[in-house]
Amino acid sequence: MLHPPVTHVQPTLEDVGTPLSRVTFVVLDLETTGGTPATAGITEVGAVKVRGGEVLGELQTLVDPGGPVPAFIASLTGITTSMVRGAPRIEQVLPSLLEFLQGSVLVAHNASFDVGFLRAAAAEHGYGWPDVQVVDTVALARRAVTRDEVPNHKLGTLAAYFRATVTPDHRALSDARATVDVLHALLARLAPLGITHLEDLATATDPVPAARRRKRHLADGLPDAPGVYQFRDARGEVLYVGVSTSIRTRVRSYFTAAEHRRRMNEMVGLAEQVVPIVCGTVLEARVRELRLIAEHAPRYNRRSRSPERMPWVRLTTEPFPRLTVTRQVRHDDLSAGPPAYIGPFPSRAAALQAVDALHATFPLRQCTGRLPRVPSPTASACALAGMGRCGAPCTGGQDVDGYTAVVDAVRAAMLVDPAPVVRVHAARIAALTAEERFEEAAAWRDRLQVFLRGAARAQRSARAGRNRQLVAARRDQAGGWEVVVVRHGRLCGSMVTPRGADPRPAIEALLAVAEDVAPPVSPATAAHPEESDLVLRWLEEPGVRLVDVAEDEGWACPVNGAESWQDPASTAAAVAAARVGSATTTGCDTAEGGAGPDEPVGHPGSGHVPARRVGAGGAGTRGAA
Repeated sequence: MLHPPVTHVQPTLEDVGTPLSRVTFVVLDLETTGGTPATAGITEVGAVKVRGGEVLGELQTLVDPGGPVPAFIASLTGITTSMVRGAPRIEQVLPSLLEFLQGSVLVAHNASFDVGFLRAAAAEHGYGWPDVQVVDTVALARRAVTRDEVPNHKLGTLAAYFRATVTPDHRALSDARATVDVLHALLARLAPLGITHLEDLATATDPVPAARRRKRHLADGLPDAPGVYQFRDARGEVLYVGVSTSIRTRVRSYFTAAEHRRRMNEMVGLAEQVVPIVCGTVLEARVRELRLIAEHAPRYNRRSRSPERMPWVRLTTEPFPRLTVTRQVRHDDLSAGPPAYIGPFPSRAAALQAVDALHATFPLRQCTGRLPRVPSPTASACALAGMGRCGAPCTGGQDVDGYTAVVDAVRAAMLVDPAPVVRVHAARIAALTAEERFEEAAAWRDRLQVFLRGAARAQRSARAGRNRQLVAARRDQAGGWEVVVVRHGRLCGSMVTPRGADPRPAIEALLAVAEDVAPPVSPATAAHPEESDLVLRWLEEPGVRLVDVAEDEGWACPVNGAESWQDPASTAAAVAAARVGSATTTGCDTAEGGAGPDEPVGHPGSGHVPARRVGAGGAGTRGAA
């Protein structure tokens, strides 16, 4: 495979992050009457705003704590009760202080103390706390100054060691000024360790292995845009594929203490190059990630590497059909009825759980061999026949027509209405919980949920796979339109139109260059199953409009299909209804014996057939823009 050529470009300051010399810091200190906001109040606030070593402004005020200043506090700080009497209350100081903090990084010595008091005061008086980054000079000092140099990391000790121009004296503004000098000295010490930008400072207090930090140059020049990134080794092998709304920010995080995964640390050690792929939309970026993982199978990606191995549950087409687990959706013989598949499932174990759910509901044969229309004279029935859970077609106990009725019910539960499966499992769960056999009840519940997820996924997949073209759009944050073209469940094109521009000519151009795909075998789509799930979830997000849907296919799902049971509250209501009905019926016997009564079932207590809204149109209807 050809790799894109690597071009070396001098990165701009914006590309590599915000240099610390361009960051505005507000260095803050408080004096209080005690050690906790619950029992103490603030007596003084001092703050210094600096950038690039230059003082931009200062803020200082005494604060009335709402009570007397304890004698030992007055002795320590020199702030007495008479001094704060008549001073503004903290609720009067907060507006000015919060405005002073805007657009800055908040710095304090033992920051949790100062920030804790301010957060408590803001919450008490109805002020929202700003989303500011907080830097603690105590934590920085523990990283930059060893105990061989100083006996402790108190502000007075550090100020004396770094020869600060101001000596801290337990007054807010003096201590804040001293903390400014300590901050500048600490940043000068940390610079040789690679902490030169604001993004580095966020994790500077957590030690990062030197080998990993040396690789941070791989993030230089990466775009601050949504897309996909590939870590590659010296030979060009793709080690890892990831996706982010900001490629630069996400890749930089791999070289900081924010990354704790051992596999990722190992991957970063091997990486020699990061290749970005900028995408027009977040949806396109996520889809590209899946496709690249499927194409390259990177050793450090764990998910989505083998989509072809995801299993389906299939109802076979033979004289006496049975359930099987298969990895391929085939062109089945339509004379035996429509193809019946559910899935795909994340694992074979999950697929077998769905098979068990159907076997618990319907007296379908469970033997694995293909049965002839005319039974063998030497054939013998299995134990399931004796239990009434199989009609024994192998011995002639059930003819083709009688067995076909069972198969039609199974096919309907898989493709149209899973209510019989829900009813049987709900009755069994109700009976087991009444007997306080909760672990067994949970196993039945889990099996039902796996079946419903597989059936719903197949119904959604079939809806997308049979639609030869769908165009949808959504407003983006800039006021333009995100436009996507989906063909047979595969994202075939996407773009963003500028704010105020007519999107229709752009849509026509996008349709002309969108990828052509061959129709898949239903219910599969023409894409990775997870890609189709991503596209379908995007289509169902608020604000998405269906611009164009193929007239003959529409965009609908079964009104009372498995999707209408995806909310756990629906199955919980079915269990509750079964528990109420157990006074007159034996739900446990029904569950053990196979199919229950034939009457249709809606959501318990609803009084009507469950409906589901899909896309822009209602269930059972074709959505339109």
